[in-house]
Amino acid sequence: VAVNQKLPSDRLCLEKILLQCIIQSRTLSGADAINALRPFYFAVHPDFFGQHPKEREVNENSLKRLNGYLENLQKPGFRSFKPTQLTFYVREREPNSSNVQESFSTSGFRAVSFTLHTRDLLSTVLDILNSCSLSTEHVQSLNVNSQPHKEAKSTLNRPIKWDKTYYSFTGFKDPEEDLEQAQRVETTLTSWLDDNEASAVKKLKKSLPLRKELERLKFELSHQLQLSDIRWQRSWGIAHRCSQLHSLGRLVQQRPEVVKNVKGRTVVFTDRSGMSAAGHIMLGTMDVHHHWTKIFERLPNYYKLQKRLLFLEDRISQLLGGIQVIYIEELQPLLTLEEYYETLDSFCNKLLDSRLRFHPHSLRGLQMILESDRYTPSLHEFGHFTIPTVCDPATLQWFIVAKAQEARENLKRKEEMMITEKELIGTSTEKFSLDRLYKEPSVSSAQMIDCCKRLLEESLPYLQGMHLCISHFYSVLQDGDLCIPWNWKS
Repeated sequence: VAVNQKLPSDRLCLEKILLQCIIQSRTLSGADAINALRPFYFAVHPDFFGQHPKEREVNENSLKRLNGYLENLQKPGFRSFKPTQLTFYVREREPNSSNVQESFSTSGFRAVSFTLHTRDLLSTVLDILNSCSLSTEHVQSLNVNSQPHKEAKSTLNRPIKWDKTYYSFTGFKDPEEDLEQAQRVETTLTSWLDDNEASAVKKLKKSLPLRKELERLKFELSHQLQLSDIRWQRSWGIAHRCSQLHSLGRLVQQRPEVVKNVKGRTVVFTDRSGMSAAGHIMLGTMDVHHHWTKIFERLPNYYKLQKRLLFLEDRISQLLGGIQVIYIEELQPLLTLEEYYETLDSFCNKLLDSRLRFHPHSLRGLQMILESDRYTPSLHEFGHFTIPTVCDPATLQWFIVAKAQEARENLKRKEEMMITEKELIGTSTEKFSLDRLYKEPSVSSAQMIDCCKRLLEESLPYLQGMHLCISHFYSVLQDGDLCIPWNWKS
């Protein structure tokens, strides 16, 4: 009798001990982490915040930083982590919904801030879900790999297989039962398209007039101002983009003299106004015409600063054997021209003080980017070096010289991969009669290539005339775009 009257506090203690054992002895793969975070992505994805531009921008920027953190966790030998503080606006859950995608309200949301300082994927996933008050029960059913110590025998780390009566008695979930259930209800590409095609077609048809209006406004403004391009920082809704272009058009009509210096430039609608590190004119979506006017009036000064910035990049290149300093918008945080100039200036002075000696032109043809939130240098799969601004000069020199040949091979592989990716996108678009096929910035070229190759083996009449986005999860966007994970199941 005493055994059956287990105190709640004892049970909670036992649950904590078991959870800690799981965390210490197991780890997630990258794919498992993405699957485990699906409820989180549905709760914070920017496309669900179309009517709330401020919150949308916050989530876009935080997701970019989170993706970088998760990527670092998966790099072999990566040991240097800087605590990362993130803020998300999380949609409130509907009380009576069993469907993951439909269980979130589109009207209510709350701000959640947390700091990541974990060093493995499983702890990070649990941290994120717990911080956002989302369930972690489904994490137990994922395919988690054991990580036994090298000295220990595998028998010491084998999972304990309890009798079914243990789960009945304690009330704990049976992981085998959860796994079997998860496998039974696992979403496949065809089943998801079956369930969501009608909704996507309806939204797409509704958005078509606005899409045409967007193209017209973009063409007219680009032609009138002789712009190189008009872009958006991330995937805003069509209606919101049209509103921004209408607003710019009114400013041009009212104050044509202030936009005389924009010829050949790219305008980017983003979360703040100024000039970006890439030299693009940034118009903050929350700013009024008065702020935009000031930016246009300051353009001559920005152009002068940009020339000084280019000189700094050349100077750093000379000091580091001819390596090219670049800024990659898709991979780096959005920086203003002033912020990037300060970063380059500080790094250049550090190099001058260190008096590093590289053979002139020995690193010509190689590329590097500077980042202020890292501590150790790394080599990207696409061949460019990621150099922390605080990196010790001697360590920097050793790393670049040691990895130079590998970097050249990666750059060559990148060119081949980009060609293959472009060809596969064209072939897939043609085969399925898609109106558009594109990917989210967080999807790598290798993942996109794998996804397209597998798509081409399928017969998918549902996709005709659709806009298909390759992402990390399933979703129908507000304007009818279909999002599917790059590693979809058939």
